[in-house]
Amino acid sequence: MSGSHRAPRGGGRAAAREARRQQSRRRNQLIGAGAAVVVLLGGGGIAAVNAFGGDDSPGDSKSSSPDDSQGGGGDENALADAKVLIDGPAAKPLTASGSWAIAATADGSSAPDKSFVCQAQRFADPAGIRTWVRTFKNAATKDTAVQYVEVSNDTAAAGKAYTTITGWLSQCNTPQVRLVASYTAEGLGERGVIAVFGQPNGTKSSKYRTVSVTTAGQATMVLEHDTTGGTPPKPDGVLATAGAGLKRICTETGADCGSGNLQAKTGLLSTQESAGFMAPIDLPVLSSVEKPWVSVDGEVRSGTLCEKIDLKKAKATKYKTQTYVVPEAPVPTEFGMDATVAKFATPAASAAFVAQIRKNVDGCAKSTSTATVKSTGSLTSAVKGETWKATYDTGGGKVFTFRIGIAGSGDRAVYLLYPVLKNLDITDTVFTEVLARAADRSATFK
Repeated sequence: MSGSHRAPRGGGRAAAREARRQQSRRRNQLIGAGAAVVVLLGGGGIAAVNAFGGDDSPGDSKSSSPDDSQGGGGDENALADAKVLIDGPAAKPLTASGSWAIAATADGSSAPDKSFVCQAQRFADPAGIRTWVRTFKNAATKDTAVQYVEVSNDTAAAGKAYTTITGWLSQCNTPQVRLVASYTAEGLGERGVIAVFGQPNGTKSSKYRTVSVTTAGQATMVLEHDTTGGTPPKPDGVLATAGAGLKRICTETGADCGSGNLQAKTGLLSTQESAGFMAPIDLPVLSSVEKPWVSVDGEVRSGTLCEKIDLKKAKATKYKTQTYVVPEAPVPTEFGMDATVAKFATPAASAAFVAQIRKNVDGCAKSTSTATVKSTGSLTSAVKGETWKATYDTGGGKVFTFRIGIAGSGDRAVYLLYPVLKNLDITDTVFTEVLARAADRSATFK
């Protein structure tokens, strides 16, 4: 890799702005590029946003009546009555206190365009038979919940609906929303996932949306529980309630509801990003940025003055950088986060590389008179690493600050670089959490 100590300039993103003007009518493409400040954030390019299939027009509706069903709605195994939906008592596991009551029940013709977080269009299966949306309220806790059920023409179509909805979650581009935890739900229908999304709600609180998606026979079910708190909720309540709701569907239709105990095991949502890299939904939420992150290919570099990264010398067998930017937000051209993933021949080689970078940064203040470095966090479990805040005084009143992170996971190493800008910083804890997520995502880097 080449040297990294460079004067600020905006070259890559100037080109990006011109490209964005030329592409303004193509709503499914967002543009992102890098720019340099002391180090050059990774390159430029165009990131295509997934277009999920199906007509999302207001007229695209499905009835809850069997007589009005489309294409095979007469199937005796297809749900035909809203009585199969859960009621207030069935939602009891969602909270430790208060009671739940049904707020409203809508069918396909009256369902809102968006019923749960990250929903990209009204129906996951626009050609399906029928849809119901039931909402709930807990007067004591002020929590809310929603059950969304789609009935497809056959099990294959239901499987596609499930894939579409989980795709919405993993590629979510809802502003101010971040994926904070995800699980594989075992024993919940034929397949199931649970995801927890966080949205800032003040300085010490967040709004959390815990969502389960599962399928059984021709039915695909989403259950979302919305609550507010200082820490992300556990998945247990949603898992138990979703299990009860799915059991009603299976009893009615004879579909497979799974066997064994319900369990939520930590597992990443699948993503369509480059293998081994975070999805934009993994990135931190900033109160001053209301547009979603997007990713573009970046340029592999040697870091700031402290890291002294040389992947060729370290004998990495493969490496790549991806840059995350918010191209439509009113932010300086330096804004963005670089993530570099490197693969080594052995876990020992990866660990040695990470150890060397940690040594370089930890000792940087002594070896570089213009640098001030503070350790801000560490990873000590299966993934080992460290994060820092490094400030460089380049003279003439010019001071540049960066968040730096390095972590090793198996035979892979992950390096993060984030410039600290006015009103665009993130906390020590959040940056360390992002480093851990990046290390987890690196498992698919081959």
